[in-house]
Amino acid sequence: MLPDLVKKEQNVYLVQQKGNMAVPCQIYLKEELLPYLEEEAVEQLSAAAALPGVFKYVLGMPDIHTGYGLPIGGVLAVTYPEGVVSAGAVGMDINCGVRLLTTNLSRQDLGPRVLQQLLTAVEELVPTGIGTKSKYKLDRQLKNIVEEGVPHLVKLGLADADDLERIEEGGCLAGGDLAACSREAQARMNQLSTLGGGNHFIEFSVVDRIFDKETASFFNLAQEQIVIMIHSGSRGFGHQICQDYSREMAQQAPRFGITLPNRGLACAPIQSELGKRYMAAMACAVNFAFANRQLIQADVISAMTKVLGKKASHIKLLYDVAHNIAKREHHFGRELLIHRKGATRALPPGHKNNPGHFNATGHPVLLPGSMGTHSYIATGLKRAEETFCSVNHGAGRVLSRTAARKSISNSDFREQMKGIHYNVSNYKRIVDEAPRAYKDIHLVVDTLAEIGIINLVANVKPIAVIKGEG
Repeated sequence: MLPDLVKKEQNVYLVQQKGNMAVPCQIYLKEELLPYLEEEAVEQLSAAAALPGVFKYVLGMPDIHTGYGLPIGGVLAVTYPEGVVSAGAVGMDINCGVRLLTTNLSRQDLGPRVLQQLLTAVEELVPTGIGTKSKYKLDRQLKNIVEEGVPHLVKLGLADADDLERIEEGGCLAGGDLAACSREAQARMNQLSTLGGGNHFIEFSVVDRIFDKETASFFNLAQEQIVIMIHSGSRGFGHQICQDYSREMAQQAPRFGITLPNRGLACAPIQSELGKRYMAAMACAVNFAFANRQLIQADVISAMTKVLGKKASHIKLLYDVAHNIAKREHHFGRELLIHRKGATRALPPGHKNNPGHFNATGHPVLLPGSMGTHSYIATGLKRAEETFCSVNHGAGRVLSRTAARKSISNSDFREQMKGIHYNVSNYKRIVDEAPRAYKDIHLVVDTLAEIGIINLVANVKPIAVIKGEG
C-alpha cells in the first residue's frame, strides 16, 4: 500500500491533507486492486485538491489510473460560482460515453454466420478508426446540433423523441455556443456519426446474469437476451476544444492569481470570460457526443434490419450516460460544479434529477469492462450521495497502450478473445485494447456494490465487437 494511503473503512482509503491540499482525497478500492494503484494517479488527485474552490474531497473511483491532469476515474467538485473550471479535469474526449440498446433477440438468433454479417453491415454504415469522416450531409445543421444536441436531431427526423428521456441531460447540455469553439475545432465537426479508435466500440452482448429481477424486468433485460453497447465521444471536435482551452487556461493562470499544481490542471474562474467560454465550448462537445451516439444507434439499427429483417423490430434505447463532463449540480446543500473524468453519474431512486421514467429505480448506470470481459448495468443507491452521485466509468487500465503492445502476443490475444467475433484481422491494430490491459471488472464493480453505493442489476458478456483502429 502506498505510504500516504490510510484505510478509512471497507473499500475506502484516504489521502490526508498535506502541503497545498485544501481538502483530503478519498479513493474507493477493494484490497485486491491496491497493487494497481499508481503513485502518479494519487499525486494527480492530491494536486487537484489544491485548486481554488475545491469542495469537501477529491475522489478516486475503483477504475482509477493516471491521466492528463486529473486521473481517469477522478471526481472533482468545486463551489459554484466562485470556484474554477478545469479543461484537463474534464478530459480530452469530452462526453466520451456509453449507451445500451435492448432487443427482442436471444443468443440463439445470432449464429456465427449472422454475427459476421452484422459486423460487416455495421461497418458499412458506421465509419471507424481515427480521423474518419461522417457520411451524413449535415454541414448546415452542425451549429444547431452542437448547441441543441439530440433534440435537434428529433426536429430533423433523425431521432425518436421518446429517446430523450433515456439520455443524460435529455441529450442536451444547456449553454452551448459554437462561437466559443476555435476554427480548428469547428473543422473537426465533420466526424459526427463516427466511432473513432482507442477504447471506443460497438458491442453485441448477451445478458449473462440477473442480480435484481424486478429492476431488470423494468429495464427490459432478460437472461440470454441480446443487447448492444455503443461507446464513443466527441471525437476530434472535443479533443481540440480541450487542447485549445488547456493551453489558454495555462497562459492566463497568472492573471487570475492561480498557481497551477501541474499544466494538466490548468483552470480559470468559472465566472471569468475564459471560464464562461470554456463552459460554452464544452457544452457544444457534450451535445456533439450525444448526437454522435444517437446517429450511430440509427445506423446500427439499420444494419440489423438489413441482416435480420423483422426480427430486429424491437430495438430500444435503455439509457445513455456521459463520462468526461463538468456540470452544475446540488450536493451537500451546496451548488457545485462537478468534474467527472472517466466517471459516471449514478442518481439513487427518488432523486429529483432522475428522468421521470426512472424515478422509482434510479437511472441505469452502464459500466463496460473490456472487449473480452463482462460489462455491468447498475443503479445508484442512497450512499452514492457521498460520492457526489458518481461511480466508475468502466474497468480502468492496468497496462499502458505501449506496454500492452510489447507484452501481449498474438496467441495471448486470441486466447483472451476466444469465442468472441471481432472486426480487425491484424491483432496488432487493437492489441492495446486486449482484456489483459484492463482491471478485473468484477472486482471494480464489487468495490462499490459491497458498500452500498450501487445496486447491481445485470451483467452482459460480449459475443461480437467492432473496434476502430488507431
